[in-house]
Amino acid sequence: MRRRLLAVLAAVLMSLGMATGCSVDGTPVAVGAADDQQPGNVDTDQFDNLLLECSVLSPMQIADAVGGTVARGTFNGAICRWIVEGTTTAGVTFNWFEWGDPNVEKDTAKELGYQTENIKVASQAAFTQRDPDRPAVCGVTARAPSRGVYTWWVEPRTSAVPADPCAAPIKLMELLLSGGQ
Repeated sequence: MRRRLLAVLAAVLMSLGMATGCSVDGTPVAVGAADDQQPGNVDTDQFDNLLLECSVLSPMQIADAVGGTVARGTFNGAICRWIVEGTTTAGVTFNWFEWGDPNVEKDTAKELGYQTENIKVASQAAFTQRDPDRPAVCGVTARAPSRGVYTWWVEPRTSAVPADPCAAPIKLMELLLSGGQ
């Protein structure tokens, strides 16, 4: 029954196309054909490591750096997010803008009213960014070794302001830039 319905539907759609005079220009190419010259072919090798950046540090490394006992991933996509729980509860965000520029990121932070400070992390130039209205929150941005920029943000989920709000994102950046060690 299902096949018959699909065959009827296909026949109806084909007849509608024929009746309205629809046509498609071009040369048909079988799915998976090895003709790289055809427009629209996508090199899927470039997507092999898509979202791998959310695994650059283990959940335990993230929890340790922030002062918690566990980090639960809550989102993987254009940015990566975790909730760290334990002795400390905090939201952690990581992003890697592959085509980003540290100067553009810093200018943007300043335009948003954040205070920035130049620092060195794992012998690389970096900067912190802090929102004066949220003194417990800190972000750290550095140039990614391959290309683009990395940024870690840590936002405690308690009312207490840490002694050094930038200590945790700096530690996360150190781990990342030193290969997770």
